[in-house]
Formats: sequence, structure tokens, C-alpha cells
Amino acid sequence: MRHIRLLREFAKNPLELGVIFPSSNRLAKAITADIGLETAVAVAEIGPGTAVFTSHILKMIPSKTKYFAVEINPSMYELFIEKFPGVRIYNADAVHMKKMLTREKIKNVDVVISGLPWSLFTLKLQCKIMKAISDALPVGGHFATYAYLQGTMMPGGTRFKKLLDRYFSSVTKSKTIWNNIPPAFVYRCVK
Repeated sequence: MRHIRLLREFAKNPLELGVIFPSSNRLAKAITADIGLETAVAVAEIGPGTAVFTSHILKMIPSKTKYFAVEINPSMYELFIEKFPGVRIYNADAVHMKKMLTREKIKNVDVVISGLPWSLFTLKLQCKIMKAISDALPVGGHFATYAYLQGTMMPGGTRFKKLLDRYFSSVTKSKTIWNNIPPAFVYRCVK
């Protein structure tokens, strides 16, 4: 059912979703590894889509950790609520992270995990969202996102990598997760 909903939403707006298959569990494990989730006080997930990463995040964070998600697509937002009733999610644009932090009564988050299709975004949108993420993180905060191998060859993928280098003091790349459709890797970044 998740996959059918994802395909339907992709057909409506491919640039908003950017995927036609849910992420694999291997990609979810890779994106949540080595970014400090086990000790985080506050965590934000942007673009959870079918919430494959969410399951892993919620298992890893301490029970007192403040967690919230941000999903712009109304159908994916509803799917999230069905799957995780009672877990905080905003049906909003990630550029408004500051407003969400204010609503959560916190200054920043220790970790941001993103499922956004960065290589499909314009430079202007990439910059606006990246600034919002950077502003939400303290020095030493972690950011993790993924990229499809073919996306790195697109102009948006190349621009995005340069943007990461500009906003973060450390940017590392995981091994390729070949069993994900399509194959992907994770960027792990530290502010």
C-alpha cells in the first residue's frame, strides 16, 4: 500500500518526491549510523516520505529525546500519521525550521536527517533549505542525507555537494548501498 501511494504521489509531483521506490532498510541503517542519535537531545527528520528512516530513528533515540518530522507532501504527511500516530510531524516546508523549533520550545536540534531529493532542486531552493538546516544545528551538530549514484552526475547533485562543503566542517560519504533501488550512498556531515 505504501508503494502504491508513493507511485501516485510521484506521478503528481516528481520534483517534490524524487523517488518511486521506498528506501531500503540498508539505506535506513546507513543514514542513522554514526551521527549521534543515541545521545541526541533533539532530532528533526525532513522529508520522511514513507517513514522508512523514521522507524530506525525512533528505535535509536533515547525515550526523552525530542523528535519531530517535516513533510511538505499532504499524502505522505497523512501516511506518516497513520503509521506513527502521536509522533510529532509538521505538514510544512523545511525552510521554516525556525518556526518549528519555536513551537517545540527548543533552540536547536542535535541531528537532522533528510530524505529530500536534493539533486532535483534549484540552487535557490537548495540554499534556502540548507540555511534553515544549518541554522537549526549547533556547532558540532550532525546532518545526514542520501544521494542516488545517478543524481551525483546531475547539475543539482554537483551543486549540492559543493553546498555541503560550504556549510559543514566535515563531510564524509558512506559506501554505496547497492541493494537500494536505485543504488545510493549517505553523506554524513558535522557543522
